Amino acid sequence: MPQPGNQVEARRVTTRLAILSSHPIQYNAPAFRMLAKDPELDVRVFYEWEGPATLDREFGRAVAWDIPLLDGYDHRFLTNRSRNPGSHNFRGIDNPGVVNEIRSWKPDALLVYGWAFASHLRVLRELHREVPILFRGDSTLVDEKGRMRTVARRLALRWVYRHIDLALYTGKLNRAYFRAHGVPGDRLVWAPHAVDNAHFCAASAVREFEAVAWRRRLGIAAEDTVFLFAGKLVPRKDPGTLLEAFLRLRNVKPEEGAQIVFVGDGKLSDMLKATAAGRSDVHFVGFQNQTVMPAVYRVGDVFVLPSVHGETWGLAVNEAMACARPVIVSDRVGCAADLVRPGSTGLVFDSRDPQGLQAAMAVLLGNRAMRAEMGRQALALIDAWSIEEYTSVVSRVVKSIGQR
Repeated sequence: MPQPGNQVEARRVTTRLAILSSHPIQYNAPAFRMLAKDPELDVRVFYEWEGPATLDREFGRAVAWDIPLLDGYDHRFLTNRSRNPGSHNFRGIDNPGVVNEIRSWKPDALLVYGWAFASHLRVLRELHREVPILFRGDSTLVDEKGRMRTVARRLALRWVYRHIDLALYTGKLNRAYFRAHGVPGDRLVWAPHAVDNAHFCAASAVREFEAVAWRRRLGIAAEDTVFLFAGKLVPRKDPGTLLEAFLRLRNVKPEEGAQIVFVGDGKLSDMLKATAAGRSDVHFVGFQNQTVMPAVYRVGDVFVLPSVHGETWGLAVNEAMACARPVIVSDRVGCAADLVRPGSTGLVFDSRDPQGLQAAMAVLLGNRAMRAEMGRQALALIDAWSIEEYTSVVSRVVKSIGQR
């Protein structure tokens, strides 16, 4: 019998969670760190590729994020045997040893991010029924094209999703996507698509002051309304329609102080700059890294994301809302169904419609009180779409599995 003062504390029961991800991603790292802090979880992230070390194909430049992506959680890099490594193609993530690596760690649950890689299908196929599999993806039905192609793709994806136990859906459109591919409602759990809200909300007064300095350097008057785009200057993001809408707006209301700021790089950069040549109301500030983005979003009074395809969610919208900014998005942006409440947190327009976008921009042009109120409501709404809420859902689900 243990002597008083010499008793051994009962060992806390932990649940082992393995996470499979293609490469370190700035949006996922905060969630992995938070999960690792849970004393009842033992977390290990298995990465299949070290990530882009040189050129980002869409930014058109080398990108090295200036925030820590690997600190604060256990992780392993697996050997990638692909001849063309990268997350841009199915064979770019090919790790022959991935199943044995995960299996040897003996997890109680496995969380898989995405399916469209050779290694991920291998894991789903071989570990299904051996370990409970949670799946995370943000696909929607918005970009489906052609009846025959849609039917074939849905049949293939029904097979894929028969190999998971639970899907952690990001929002309304993602839930509809899983239901269309045969995932029953009782195997769907909402886990919000989130960014590190604290990073964008912290020291808001300081960031607003920094934003004022940015505007001053750009020659933007304090009373001007600034529309801001932040992202890759590529066709799927459709910055050209945004610039066209802005120029239309300036022609119709030349007396109003309107400015537009493009943050980012990409293949459309030269074309956009040529279109705006000689104008003092169009600004290009290039790629900006994560540590300065909380101030950069605040340079704008309104954030605009006009994407036409491939925008399954649009996490930049979360970031802008966490900076208390109203948003204007196209109807092809996945988060619109959950985050953009017309007249409350932002506005939605039909994609590829410069007149519709112009009209939405005109609503907020010069209306400081409306923008401020919509920004407050945006900030209040995004509070529920947080890393804390996401990890709370994952933790709860994983622990329930471990207790079975």
